[in-house]
Amino acid sequence: MSVFFSDEQDEPLDVFALRSFAGRVLKEEGLPDTTEVAVLMVTPDQITSYNETFMERSGPTDVLAFPVEALLPGEPPEQRPGDPPIALGDVFLCPTEIFNRAREERFEEEGFLFLLLAHGLLHLLGYDHDSDGSAQTMENREDQLLAMIGKTLT
Repeated sequence: MSVFFSDEQDEPLDVFALRSFAGRVLKEEGLPDTTEVAVLMVTPDQITSYNETFMERSGPTDVLAFPVEALLPGEPPEQRPGDPPIALGDVFLCPTEIFNRAREERFEEEGFLFLLLAHGLLHLLGYDHDSDGSAQTMENREDQLLAMIGKTLT
């Protein structure tokens, strides 16, 4: 897996663990080793700008995902010999917003960061939470992925 990881903010993070987890999520979802994704850690000002520009929502948020293709959950794209690498898209995370929300909701901060990384990656893979059924499917998958690395929200 090719995980481009950029840390453009000031919160201390275990970049190696986050990047490794992103690759593991893609592998667990059945994507080929040549799959590419970008994960960017940004400031509250940066994510506010992206949220307003691309989502037409005001203020900061914790995670944004911008898929390249419309995929279906659990159905990774196939790569035929000679095809270029599969580019999934970009996930933007704002650790300041994530940690603030974790404290408000009494979640363990690092676990919540990993959860939202999984959440963003799953959005790139077609998972969503626009109905009760799809939200439950996505939450179950997030829980499974966190359990693989021994992370929880408590």
